[in-house]
Amino acid sequence: MAGDAPLLTVRDLEKSFVTREGMMGKPVRVQAVSGVSFEVPRGRTLALVGESGSGKSTTARLVLRLLEPDGGTVRFDGIDWLSLSSKELNRRRREVGVVFQDPSTSLNPRMSVEDIVAEPLVIHSIGNRRERRERVGKLLEQVGLPAAAAARMPHEFSGGQRQRVAIARALATEPKFVVLDEPVSALDLSIRAQVLNLLMDLQEKTASNPAYLFIGHDLAVVRQIAERTAVMYLGRIVEEGPTDAVLRAPRHPYTALLLASEPRQTPAAADEPVRLRAPGEPPSPANPPPGCPFHPRCPSAQARCREEKPGYTVFSPESGHRAACHYPNG
Repeated sequence: MAGDAPLLTVRDLEKSFVTREGMMGKPVRVQAVSGVSFEVPRGRTLALVGESGSGKSTTARLVLRLLEPDGGTVRFDGIDWLSLSSKELNRRRREVGVVFQDPSTSLNPRMSVEDIVAEPLVIHSIGNRRERRERVGKLLEQVGLPAAAAARMPHEFSGGQRQRVAIARALATEPKFVVLDEPVSALDLSIRAQVLNLLMDLQEKTASNPAYLFIGHDLAVVRQIAERTAVMYLGRIVEEGPTDAVLRAPRHPYTALLLASEPRQTPAAADEPVRLRAPGEPPSPANPPPGCPFHPRCPSAQARCREEKPGYTVFSPESGHRAACHYPNG
């Protein structure tokens, strides 16, 4: 692995959207991401986890600049990512890859596998036609597909094979950083393990040694792939630190409830999608509660929690394990 100097540094990221209450309702501003800060070292993996609607994927899209943030900073490989012009951003995008959740929708059904994987090379004017074809062949081999797969169409493959094609495309330009937005949640359990092992193997053996930002909701998957984990709730990171510490001895009550509600796999349910869900209903992002946003669902909430938004408590300066809670566990 490469050294631990951050490849990506995110500070105080903010994003809100204006929606309407019902078809004809008045406009309401929803805070989707609030004060999010984290780092991703070179060659390492940070997981963002939380319930649906917690802000994980919005955060990833802000980092990728598929959405423009309202505030905060993003530094990627020493540069101010948010200040780049469109032209310079497009040039630098060759250093970033992305794998989305569902390969059946992220791969163009009218393009061959060769054209799909080679597309980033064409966009960034990397190599001539012969060199791109050779590169595609090597990439397919890396992800465990035969060279003959290049001539086939996406619909001719299984879901797991299509996701391997998507991974090959994401790695085509030898990126330094890859966003993995729930890349295995649409796959059955046995294929899920294969793709996770592939991702970890490629991170270790690919020349660019890419860092991963892994967006997920399955804690078993997170335990396997991520060195660090950040837990999000209503657009804010409520706990972050080494994965083992966060998932073995959580300090925030929300993290603890997620772990307590984690399904135990049974043969009948083994291939069912695993969704994080703590007891109770999350409040509307358009009308968050005062004080700590988790207090309506928190078994340990006290009067202070209903009135005062908590700052971060750092439990280990060495590991950076932190949680936003007035009365943390442990």
